[in-house]
Amino acid sequence: MAKEPFEQFAMPNEMRAFVEQSVAHARGAFDGIVQAANQAVAQWRGHTEAARAGASEIAHKSMAYAEQNMAATFDFARKMMNAKDPTELMRLQSEYLSQQMKTLTAQAKDLGQSAAKIVMDATKPKT
Repeated sequence: MAKEPFEQFAMPNEMRAFVEQSVAHARGAFDGIVQAANQAVAQWRGHTEAARAGASEIAHKSMAYAEQNMAATFDFARKMMNAKDPTELMRLQSEYLSQQMKTLTAQAKDLGQSAAKIVMDATKPKT
């Protein structure tokens, strides 16, 4: 019988090292994707000045939001690996999901406002 009630949840050191290495590799791969996407966004051009400026703004915001969200996810994964028991895991997951919902709501609102501004600017009569 286990000495500690949550001993069965203990992660062997080899597995922890493998998980940490996997998260680090995933982070490195994501950073490479972000860099390539940012380069593609920088090279992208639209047909009109107003649409181009607005679309570029949305693209840059979207990439920044993706980076923020992935950083939060990697941080959450790191915290989960160090959780001491199932109660802490549940607390961490609840905090993460709550914060991500707030963050995603704010990001969607901001992107929606930016899109509306693009439409308004693109439909303004040129004087």
